[in-house]
Amino acid sequence: MIAASSHPTLNRQKTAKSERNSFSAYNSKYLTVPQNRTSFHSSRINGAFEAPSCLESFSSSIINNYLDGTQEGAVDKVSPSGMHFRDSKRKVDYVLAYHYRKRLARHPPGVGSPELMHRSASLALVSNGGTEKGCAETQQQESGRRVQHEQPGPPGVEVIELSPLDALEEEKRLQREEYERNLLEAGLEIEKDPENKTQGLSFVRIHAPWQVLSREAELLKIKMPTKKMYEITEEGGILKTLNEIWCKLTEPLQPQVPQQENNNMKSLSYPFSREKIYLYNIKDKDTFFDNATRSRIVREILKRTTTKARDSMGIGTLIANNVYDAAYPLHDGEYEGQNDDMNERKLLYREWARYGVFYKFQPINLIRKYFGEKIGLYFAWLGLYTEFLIPASVVGIIVFLYGCITIESDIPSKEMCDQRNAFTMCPLCDKFCDYWNLSSACATARASHLFDNPATVFFSIFMALWATMFLEHWKRLQMRLSYFWDLTGLEEEEGMVMEHSRPEYETKLLQKKLKHKTITTENSDEKLTWSDRMPGYAANFGLILFMIMLTFSAVFGVIVYRITTAAALSFSTNETTRSNVRVTVTATAVIINLVVILILDEIYGAVAKWLTEIEVPKTEKTFEERLIMKAFLLKFVNSYAPIFYVAFFKGRFVGRPGHYVYVFDGYRMEECAPGGCLMELCIQLSIIMLGKQLIQNNLFEIGIPKLKKLFRKLKDERTEPKEMDTNQSKDPQQWDLDYILEPFTGLTPEYMEMIIQFGFVTLFVASFPLAPLFALLNNIIEVRLDAKKFVTELRRPDTVRAKDIGIWYNILSGIGKLSVIINAFVIAVTSDFIPRLMYQYAYSQNGTMHGFINHTLSYFNVSHLKAGTQPENSPFAQDVLFCRFKDYREPPWSQNQYEFSKQYWAVLSARLAFVILFQNLVMFLSVLVDWMIPDIPKDISEQIKKEKSVLVDFFLKEEHEKLKLIESIITRDKQNHKSGTKGERIRAASFCQFNRSQKGSFASFSSQHTEV
Repeated sequence: MIAASSHPTLNRQKTAKSERNSFSAYNSKYLTVPQNRTSFHSSRINGAFEAPSCLESFSSSIINNYLDGTQEGAVDKVSPSGMHFRDSKRKVDYVLAYHYRKRLARHPPGVGSPELMHRSASLALVSNGGTEKGCAETQQQESGRRVQHEQPGPPGVEVIELSPLDALEEEKRLQREEYERNLLEAGLEIEKDPENKTQGLSFVRIHAPWQVLSREAELLKIKMPTKKMYEITEEGGILKTLNEIWCKLTEPLQPQVPQQENNNMKSLSYPFSREKIYLYNIKDKDTFFDNATRSRIVREILKRTTTKARDSMGIGTLIANNVYDAAYPLHDGEYEGQNDDMNERKLLYREWARYGVFYKFQPINLIRKYFGEKIGLYFAWLGLYTEFLIPASVVGIIVFLYGCITIESDIPSKEMCDQRNAFTMCPLCDKFCDYWNLSSACATARASHLFDNPATVFFSIFMALWATMFLEHWKRLQMRLSYFWDLTGLEEEEGMVMEHSRPEYETKLLQKKLKHKTITTENSDEKLTWSDRMPGYAANFGLILFMIMLTFSAVFGVIVYRITTAAALSFSTNETTRSNVRVTVTATAVIINLVVILILDEIYGAVAKWLTEIEVPKTEKTFEERLIMKAFLLKFVNSYAPIFYVAFFKGRFVGRPGHYVYVFDGYRMEECAPGGCLMELCIQLSIIMLGKQLIQNNLFEIGIPKLKKLFRKLKDERTEPKEMDTNQSKDPQQWDLDYILEPFTGLTPEYMEMIIQFGFVTLFVASFPLAPLFALLNNIIEVRLDAKKFVTELRRPDTVRAKDIGIWYNILSGIGKLSVIINAFVIAVTSDFIPRLMYQYAYSQNGTMHGFINHTLSYFNVSHLKAGTQPENSPFAQDVLFCRFKDYREPPWSQNQYEFSKQYWAVLSARLAFVILFQNLVMFLSVLVDWMIPDIPKDISEQIKKEKSVLVDFFLKEEHEKLKLIESIITRDKQNHKSGTKGERIRAASFCQFNRSQKGSFASFSSQHTEV
C-alpha cells in the first residue's frame, strides 16, 4: 500500500484542497489571477490557431476580429454600410451590447501604493490569431505592470483586492468571455470592439457562416424554396372578372413595392435538409437565407448557449443579470436620407410608415419578410378589421341620421316638450329641491331619440352579424396567408422542434432539484408540479380578486362623488348652477372615470406581468397566453365597469317618493334622466372610448417612447466619462443607431388596445351607433402610427413564425357572443323600446304613441312625503296635491297604493321575452353565416392538395434522375476500368461523398435534369 504523502497525485489533490480552504476567505474581496497561465481556447478562428508561446500570461479569450484600438487605420476601416464586419464581407446577423467598467487601481493587501493593473486594451487578436505587436514586447509590458507580493494564498497566484462593484464587474466580464467562447464553439463568428475607455458601451457582432445556417435550418425545420415552381390555378367565371375590375380600380391605392414577376407561379417549399441540398434553388449561399431567417437562427443559438454560472440559461438570463444590456438583429440600414441606396426598411417607411400614405393598402408580404410572420399577421388582422369598420360606420351614420330626421315626428318627445301638459314632477332631492315641470327636460328627451329609436334594434342585429362576418373573413384571409407564406403544416414540421423552456422555469426547477438533492439524477422528465406553483396560483387568485374589487371601489367612489356633488350643487343659491346640476355632475364624473381607467390600466398591465412571472410558465407561448388572459380580464373590467353601471344598475334601486333608498344617511341614490339612462350611457361610452383612443392609444404611444429614449440617452451621457474613443468611427454604425432605439416588448399592447376598442364597437353599440365611425378614424391613424413605431422607433424584432393570431381569436369570438347578450339587455332594459312597443300595441286606444308619457308616469300624494323631506320655501307647495314620478305603480287612491302595477309586470315579461328572442335569433343567424362561409377558401384548399401532389412528384423525379445518373457513372466506370465489385463500391461511395460536398458540383449535375 502506498502512503498518501508519497503519491504525487494525492499530494497535489491534498495541497489543492488545503490551498482552496486557506484562500476561501479572499474570494468575496480579492480577485485571483493565475500567473503564467495559458488561456488559449481550442476554438477555430478562420482555420488558424495562435501559437501557445504568444498567449502565455494573457487572461483573454480569442475572439474573431477582436481589433486593436491602437492599430493604424482601425478607425477608418469600418463597414461602409454598417451591416458587415470590418472586412466588408461577412454580414452582421446579430448584435450583443454591454456596458463595461475597468478597474483603475487594484490594491494587493498590505500595499500602500496602488498600481495601474488592468487588462491592456491594446491586446487585439485578429482573425488569423496574430497581434499587431510582437509577443515578446507584449509579454514584457504585461510583466512590467505586474507586482508579486507574498500573501497567504496558493502559490503562483496574484491576489488583487477588489471593491464589491469591481468584483461584480469582473464576474460579468468572465461570464461574457465564457459565453462568447461557447458561441465560437457553436460555429458562430464574432467581431468585438476593444474597450478603450475607462467605462463605456461596447458591441459584440455575430455572423453565422453557411455551415451554421444550414445546420440550424435543418434542425428548426425551416421551409425554404426549392427549384420547382408550379402554377397557381385561379378561380374563373364572374369572380375572376370582379377581381380584375377591383384590381384596376384600386391600382392607385397599391403600395409601390417590388412584386413577384409572375404572380401565377409559386415556388415549392420544403423543410431544409443538407442531404437534399440539390433540391433547393441556391444561387448564392450568402443570400439564400434572408436577414430575418439568419437572425432567427442566431437567436436560437443564443437562447440555448449557456455558461457555467448558476441559473445561466441563455441570453435571456444574461440580459436579466445585466451581463449584457441588449441583444438584437440589425435594421437594414437607415430609413431616410438622400442616398440612393434602397433597402427594405426605407421602402417600408416610404410606402407604409408615413401618414401621407394613409390611403394606400399595406404591403403585407414585405412586412412579413422584414418583421416575420407573427407581426405580419397582426398588421394583416388590423388592416382587415379597419376595412370592415367602413360598412359598419356607414350603417351607423345612417342610423344616426334616421334619428335626426325623425326627431320632429317623435310623439313622446313632443308630449314631453309640450308645456300645456304640465306634468308636475316630484322633487329630485330632499328639502332643497322644488317641484318641477317635465317640459324643462325637453332637450334631454330630444337628444335621447337620436340613439333610442327603432333603427337601433336593427343596428344591433347588424353589428352582431358584422362581428361574425369579420371573424369568418379573418379565418379565410389567415388561411390564404398561411398558404402563400408556407405556414401550412407548421405544427407537424416545426412543432417537433422542442420549444425552449424559459430561463425562469429552468432556474426554479434547478432550485427544486438542489433542495431535494436530485441534481445528479438522470431524470430529464422532472418538472414543476401544481404543488410547486401553488403559492403563485394563490397569489394570482388573491391579487386578481383584489384588483377587480379595486375597480368596483373606484366605480363606487365616482358614484358617491356624483351623489354628493349633486346634493351640494342643489344647495346653491345660483339659479344657473341649480338648473345645470345633472350636466355638470355627468361631465365631471365621466372625466374622473376616464382618468381612473387610464391610471389603473397601466397598473394592471404591470401587475398582470408580475403575476404571470410568479406562476413560472414553462414556455414563452404559455407565458404569453397567461399574461394575455390576466391583462385582458383586468383591463376589460376596468374599461367597462363604469359603463355596465350606467347601463344596468343606475336608477334601478332608487325607491319611490316617500320611500327612497339612501346612502351615507341622507344622500339619495341617483336616478336616470327623465329621458332615460340611454343618453347618459351614450355620453359615458363616447367620452371613455374617445379619451382612451386619443390619450392612451395615440399620445402615450408617441410620447412615452420618445421620453424613454431621451431618458436613456441622458443616462448614458451622465454615466460615461468624456473620453476620446480611438475605436469610434466618425459616423455612427448601424448597431449604434439601433441600440438607442426602444426595445421591442411584444405585440400584446397593440392587440390589447384593439380588442378593447372592438368591445366598445360591439358590446354597447345599441347606445352609440357612431362608435364604428370613431374607431375607423382612429385605426386609419393607428395603422400608420404602429408602422412608424416599428420601422423608426423600435429595434428590429426577432422574427417569429406563427400560423394564426393565437388566443386573441378566442377573445374576439367571446366578445362577439357576449355582445349579442349585452345589446339585447341594453335594448330591453336601458332603452324605452319595449315600453313603447307595449303601449302602442297593448294599451294605446288608437294604436298610436299619443299618451305614452302620461302612461309611464305614476302619481304620488305629496302629503305622504316624510317629515323633513318636503321642499322648503316652495312657491308651489300650496297648489300641488299630486306629483308624478317615472315608474309603473298603483296610484295613491288604489287599495294597493304605490305597489307595482300590472303594467310593470307585463313590461318586465316583454323585456325578458325580447332578450330571449333577440339572443336566439341573432345567434341562429350568426351560426348560419358561419356555416355558409367556409373557413378555407375553395381555391386555397385545392392549391394545398395540388402542392402536396407536386411535392411528391418532384421528389420522385429528382430521386429517379439521381439514380439514373449514378447508374450511368457506374456503367461508364465498368467499361473504362473493368474493375471488380469492390472498386465499384468504393467509387460509388466516393461519389455520394462528393454529392454532399459544399462545392455543389453534383448540384449542378442535378440541376440539368430538373424541371424549373
